[in-house]
Order: sequence, then C-alpha cells, then structure tokens
Amino acid sequence: MKIKTRLTFGVGLLFLMILLLTIIGMWYINALKRDTNNILTANYNSVQYARNMILALDEIQSDPRAVKDFEDNLELQENNETEVGEKEATQELARHFNALLVQPHDTAIRQIIRKNILTMMDLNMQAIVRKSRVASGTAQIAMVWIAVAGALCFIIAFISLINLPGNIADPIRELTESIKQIAAQNYTRRVHIESNSEFGDLAKSFNIMAEKLEEYSGSSIARLLIEKKRIEALINNMQDPVIGLDENNKILFMNEEALRISGLENENIIGTSIDQIAINNDLIRTLIRDTETMKDNGKKQSEPVKIFANGKESYFEKEVLDIAITSTGDEKKQKAGNVIILRNVTAYKEMDAAKTNFMATVSHEFKTPISSIKMSLQLLKNNRIGGINNEQKDLLNSIEDDINRLLKITGELLNMTQVESGNIQLSVVPADAREILLYAIHSIRKQAEQKHIKLEATYPDYLPEVLADKEKTAWVLINLISNAIRYSYEYSVIYLNLANEEGYINFSVKDTGQGIDPQYKDKIFDRYFRIPGSKEKGTGLGLAISKEFIEAQGGKIDVDSDFGAGSTFTVRLHATESAH
Repeated sequence: MKIKTRLTFGVGLLFLMILLLTIIGMWYINALKRDTNNILTANYNSVQYARNMILALDEIQSDPRAVKDFEDNLELQENNETEVGEKEATQELARHFNALLVQPHDTAIRQIIRKNILTMMDLNMQAIVRKSRVASGTAQIAMVWIAVAGALCFIIAFISLINLPGNIADPIRELTESIKQIAAQNYTRRVHIESNSEFGDLAKSFNIMAEKLEEYSGSSIARLLIEKKRIEALINNMQDPVIGLDENNKILFMNEEALRISGLENENIIGTSIDQIAINNDLIRTLIRDTETMKDNGKKQSEPVKIFANGKESYFEKEVLDIAITSTGDEKKQKAGNVIILRNVTAYKEMDAAKTNFMATVSHEFKTPISSIKMSLQLLKNNRIGGINNEQKDLLNSIEDDINRLLKITGELLNMTQVESGNIQLSVVPADAREILLYAIHSIRKQAEQKHIKLEATYPDYLPEVLADKEKTAWVLINLISNAIRYSYEYSVIYLNLANEEGYINFSVKDTGQGIDPQYKDKIFDRYFRIPGSKEKGTGLGLAISKEFIEAQGGKIDVDSDFGAGSTFTVRLHATESAH
C-alpha cells in the first residue's frame, strides 16, 4: 500500500471517528434537552398552575380578585393538558369551580375542588418522575456510545502512532545508509524493501542505479577493445557480405566480402550515412531500396539480388535484421540499428533453373507419347475396329483414367515451369466474363454429373468486360470448380457467381463440402501442399498455378472457408470502363 494511501486511510478513519463522536454527542445532548423541555413545559407548568389555583381558592372569600386569578390559571391549565387523565381532571375541576361560583360559601365544593387540584398535581408529578427516568436512560446510552467511539478513536490513533513513524523512518534510514555505501564506491550494495509503496519504487530505482554503476565499474577499456577486435575478426571471416547500420542509418562496419563486391574502402565509409553512399553506388542503392518498407516485421527477406561478382552474374539473398537491445533496468527494447546480410545463392539458382528446364523438357517429351496412347485407346474403344468384352472394357477405362491423370500432371508441370521461369505467356484483352464462366462450366459438367452435383450459375444482365487472358482464366475456373466437385458431397449444389464490384469482376465458386481447417487456410496456395488426411488425389500444384496466373494478370485470388460448411474461392480481375 502506498504511503499516501496509508496516511489518508489512517487520518481519514480517525477524522471519521471524531466526526461520529461529535454527531453522537450532539444527538444525545439534543435528546436530553428535548426530554428536559418536555418536563418543564408540560409538567412543571401544570404543577405551577395548580399551586396558584390552591392559593386563589383560599382567598376567594376575602379577596374578589382571587376568582380572576383562579380563572386565569384554570385557562392556562386547559391549554397544557399533556398527560393521560389530565384532561378529565381539568374538566372536573372546571365544573366544580363553576358550582362554587354559584354557592361561594359551600365548603364541601371547596374541598372537592382542592381534591381535583391535587389529583392534577399528582398526575404531573408522576409524569415528571417518569420522564426523569427516561432522561437518565438517555444520558446512560449517550455515555456508552461516546465511550465506544472514544475508545475506537484511541485505538486508531494508537495504531497510527506505533506503525506510521516506523514505516516512514525505517526505509529512509536504510536508503540513507545505502546511499553512503554507494558514495564510498561499494556498488554491490542493494536496498531490500519488499513493498508496493513509494519506498518500494524508490528502492527498485536505487538498485537499478547501483547495478548500472557496478556494470560501468566492472568494465575496462582494454577488455572492450579486445571484444571489439574479436567481433570484427568474426565478421571479416564470414563468407557472406555483412553491413552493420546504427539507428541513424550510419555505417558501423562492412566486412571484407561486402567491401569487395561493392567496390568501397573501409576507411572512407565508416560513420557515413548509407543513404549518402547509395547516391553514387548502384549496389548499395539496390540493397537499401526496400529496407525502410520492411522495418516493422523483425527478421526480413526479399527477392534475390543479382550482382556481378566472381567474374559472373551472381545471386544474393538479402536478409535485413533489426537489432534491438534492452538496457539494464528497462523493460522495453530500443532499436540499435540494422544488419544487412547477403547470402550467395547462385548455386541454388542455377540448380533451380536446371530443374525447371528438366521439368519442361520431360513434361514436353511425356505429353506427345501420352497423347498418342490416348488416341490409340480411343481407337481401341471404337466398335468398328472390333468388339471387346466387359473385362477388356474395364481395363481400357482404367487405362484412360491413368492417361487423363498423366496428362493433367504433365500440363500442371508445364504451367509450373512457365511460372518458375517467369515466362508466363499472357494475352490480356477485354473479354466477356460470362463467356469465360460458361466455357468452364461446359468443360467440367460431365465430371459434376458423375457425382450428381448441380452447377448453379448466377450473374447480372449487364456486366463490363473483364481484362483477362481467357484461356488461363478459364483454366483457373475449371481447376476451382473441379476442386469443388472433388470435395463436395453427392447430390449437392455448387454456386457460381459473377459480380461487378468497384472496378473489378469477381468470379466466385462456392461449395457446400467439408471446408478448410483454419490452420491450413494460409497454406493451400503453396506449391505441392495437400491438406493432411485428405482422401482426394492431386499434385498440390493446381491452386499454386492458379494464384500465379491470376496475379500475373494483375488480379487476386483468395478463399473464405467455414470449416464444416464449405468454402468460397473468389477470383478478382480488373473490369473495363464500358458495359454491354
């Protein structure tokens, strides 16, 4: 608990108890005053009136003014009837007094009047005794409550007196002693105050300061220089070019390999801004071109950089690392600069090109004999050549399925070689989006009918033309519809839709199958990826090739899937300005 909170709580509680004690005292003083006033007003006055009437009664025969005095006191008494039975006694007194006025010499009536006055006096005297007891009880209760409140005030004050001075003075004493030790260069001294108060925060700050002083005291210039030389030697012996930048993009170091391929000299560039060097150095300008746009993602990689090195064109994979440090006592990391690392991937690039050429050659060589086999198979199935039995027919159907699968794989491999070589041949022209969609539906309808799946297409009456390569866009749609058929249940419906949205034509393919597990949603467009546990066969290239074909046309393909309820693949391509 903070000291301010503790003081506020203690003093505030004591203040509240004093206020409560004051309220209780005033309450019961007012109660006693009220009880006393009741006795004086209601009962003492009635006794005084009765006494005056007795005196006037004794003087009625000798003093004519006594009648007037009696009547005045009787009237005052009639206005001060407060006790039970007092009203009846007063009425009885008034009746007998009126009779006495008629017969002033009747002593019997005089005695009755005296008796009525004494009865009235007795009622008020009993009330005085009773109300005195009530006032006494009120006084006793007041004493009890005031004593309880006073005791609580004493306890709170006593506890505050015992605890607060020690809680404040002890930490101050320990901090004072620790500061003296630090002043004497004893940087190992620490303050151990386990508290959430201001003293705890002060102790934490003090310990951080002592720890930093100990670090600085334990370091030496010689040791720092040795470590600096060791790090420089490690960096210079690295086979990959390495460039180090500080937080202001000034060059801290460049190893020998980086100096060699950039044509720079170490003495002229250390401490110089890399942006300034990039003005006259094409390689450095290429290296820092996308550094700023890639800053906020931690470890970063970009496309390989082509550099003329080792007497030939070489490829280097650039990696930009953010360097962040956490100072002693700080909780947040602070940026200290960047390191640019170039890895020579020329050998891998050459092997990848060889692989692509090999795949293209093999696929092309496979396609011709496979097509020939398919044609021969169609001739075999022609009844004009000769009849075949059912077993032979089943074998031919099985061979046809294998040939179609081989043709599909070969086609996908050829498409992939176009993608990998960067030689995708496109013919992007204005085209009718409905014509492309209907062509894809017609091409795949037989496959849908085999599973009794209905292809339901919807599109508006008027659509602008789409800028697309009709052949490759149709191939993508056929691939998406084929996947939807493959993963949909029998007798289900696949919904195909065309829509014009903000300058784009959207082709969507929605199935009602199992859908895609969220953990695989971001991977389905990767090459050779197939969802684990899937019973459907495939190469894992169809969606990857589709993505490349659509993006090469300036479009976009994405998927929205509800696991267990189906998936929707959407292809977005630019629309032309004119509508038809």
